Amino acid sequence: MGMLVNGTWFDDDPLPRDRGGAFLRPDSIFRDRVTRDGASGFKAEAGRYQLVTAPSCPWAHRTVLMRKLKGLEGVLPLLESDLPKGQGWAYSRGFDELSPQDGAFHVHQVYSAAQPDYTGRATVPVLWDRKTKTIVNNESSEIIRMLNSEFDEFGDAGLDLYPAALRRDIDEINAFVYDAVNNGVYRCGLAKSQAAYEASFTRLFAGLDELEARLGRQRWLVGDRFTEADLRLFPTLARFDTVYCLLFKCNLRRLTDYHNLWNYTRDIYQMPGVAETVDFACIKQGYYGGMRHLNNGILPLGPALDFTAPHDRGRFARGGG
Repeated sequence: MGMLVNGTWFDDDPLPRDRGGAFLRPDSIFRDRVTRDGASGFKAEAGRYQLVTAPSCPWAHRTVLMRKLKGLEGVLPLLESDLPKGQGWAYSRGFDELSPQDGAFHVHQVYSAAQPDYTGRATVPVLWDRKTKTIVNNESSEIIRMLNSEFDEFGDAGLDLYPAALRRDIDEINAFVYDAVNNGVYRCGLAKSQAAYEASFTRLFAGLDELEARLGRQRWLVGDRFTEADLRLFPTLARFDTVYCLLFKCNLRRLTDYHNLWNYTRDIYQMPGVAETVDFACIKQGYYGGMRHLNNGILPLGPALDFTAPHDRGRFARGGG
């Protein structure tokens, strides 16, 4: 997987695990915030920040989707990985004074530019401040909150995916979905013991079963409108049958075997702008081509999925958002 040690790249990066072989996701390191008034030290300004992502990564997908829905494409430049993984996420171009080295630009260059002695994994998404030449934040859940509200002067201020009246419920379902599903698929795929895999597998499908039942009663996860909770679940579901069911051995059931979850996923995919943020060719390349410790690099031709097929979510009243 690779990591930086005191600012130098090393290809060997044993992912952290507990004694039972369960995958442990490292905490994000850069946790500053962009605010409307700049009181945080980072003021929301058009063109000031750069969003560095990768189209296969579900965590990065959250931020790209929020950027799209809030109409911030002209405000926040986007750099998406477009080369096969080399020293981590790789790009055919850089930005500002950060440029390709030996034919490719790597996201670890952003980390070492922000902190020359940085030690750790170089993950996406990254929100970079072009003015102070540093990383503001590399935690997707916090970046989407900033994009939801702090840039309203420049984007769609009428769209609020984290409304005050629903925040407690959104936070509650987010915690459940993260543990059981978002991170759950990774805990299955990256487990290093049978027991750890089976525990994560059981938790994952119990979580999907609970969400299936919930979405049989209501159109969205919280209230009667599309919220941040739905935005955070969608990238995992969109990748489920293509990647996680096969590569990560999450194969008790496919997403398409869940009537409500599959309809719900198509409902979101068919919202204006969402399909433009999903690239299945890049998703396959990123996982099957990039995770060679799990796969030999051959990209699967299937599965055949029609995200544009009609869904039956219209039986629920459509809320705002």
